[in-house]
Amino acid sequence: MKKMNRFDFFIYVLIIGNIVAMVLESHQSIQIRFSEFFHYFELISILIFSFEYLYRIVVSYKEKQWSGVKNYVFSFFGLIDLVSILPFYLKQFVLLDGRFFRILRLFRLTRVFKLGRDSKSLKLFIKALSAVKSELKFTLFLSVLTILFSASAIYFLENKAQPEVFSSITASIWWATVSLATVGYGDIVPVTIWGKVFASIISLVGIGIVAIPTGIISASFVEEIHNSKR
Repeated sequence: MKKMNRFDFFIYVLIIGNIVAMVLESHQSIQIRFSEFFHYFELISILIFSFEYLYRIVVSYKEKQWSGVKNYVFSFFGLIDLVSILPFYLKQFVLLDGRFFRILRLFRLTRVFKLGRDSKSLKLFIKALSAVKSELKFTLFLSVLTILFSASAIYFLENKAQPEVFSSITASIWWATVSLATVGYGDIVPVTIWGKVFASIISLVGIGIVAIPTGIISASFVEEIHNSKR
């Protein structure tokens, strides 16, 4: 096994260790008992991940000068590498609200994406997404537009009957999002006849909204698979 491969293997093991540590740390009894271990393990991991990030920048510079550095830094895995270590340094040098820091800790999960750095399937999937990014942007725009329309419509249909639930268009966005995603939690439901009719239509429209990006990504992924086999 080559030296670089051994280094990558070590990084992968360290990433898995970080994910396991994060899961264990969520248990209060374990966190209290091994808090010092978790602290130093996180510190050592960050130092190693930081070294890896700088190392890949140096390698990219040696291969293609500054263009190589730019390609790495703004690549998918380059951003993942940065995001996985950035919250730790933000906490050290910037005064942040405790709640905000707890949100930033979720970015530790991005380290799991580093496991796919050498995965041909993941690279193929990213390539497939890049090939249809224009279509996906339009689908996202269409989804946002539909959500805003649905929230506005349900507000005017249900506000008088349920002023505390559909108090504004902003408050109605939750219902519109859940309905269009075809999740249907049932925590907020229309009670008027026209509200129910509109909800039924939106539920059917939601199936199409979800199916469009799914179909686009699937078709692009299959096409990339065929191209790679040629």
